[in-house]
Amino acid sequence: MDGTSDTTGNDRFGLLNEAADTLLDDLAERYQVERRENKEPFGLDEALARTVRLIPRMPTAAPLAVQFTDSGLRLRLGRWWAESLPACPCDTCDEDPKIAAERLRIHTDALIEGGLWERVRRGLSGSWFETRLIGAGVKVDQEGPLSAAGARDARREGFAAPVQWAPWQYRCR
Repeated sequence: MDGTSDTTGNDRFGLLNEAADTLLDDLAERYQVERRENKEPFGLDEALARTVRLIPRMPTAAPLAVQFTDSGLRLRLGRWWAESLPACPCDTCDEDPKIAAERLRIHTDALIEGGLWERVRRGLSGSWFETRLIGAGVKVDQEGPLSAAGARDARREGFAAPVQWAPWQYRCR
């Protein structure tokens, strides 16, 4: 998105928001997680947005966060994975909310099956994170720079070596 295209607002993403709410409810019911819901800023100088976090009771399993914004969803998996759904909310790109909802499901399924891998890498010019999500229908990578303090904190928490997050545990019935 170039910042000049118009967007139609929340109505277009109602299906995506409904799919996210349904998915979060289902996951909270099926898995051993703590559900936390609050309002958080989406970014610097941004308005508060509803955010739902599912935090597995097993500390070796990765958390999930979904933030509901004016232009769709912001998905966070584990420590660093971040993705906007749809990737571009403008009318020109006109990304189908059904496709974004399917991507949400596929990426969430990969997370809960233990398909998220993350680590910190050191280089001459600084440190950066690497993350990989692998599951049925998905194999994608992300990477980005880390501040010196962020890299130190991550290494202290065990991310100097690659971390493969564990699958989520089912709730006993």
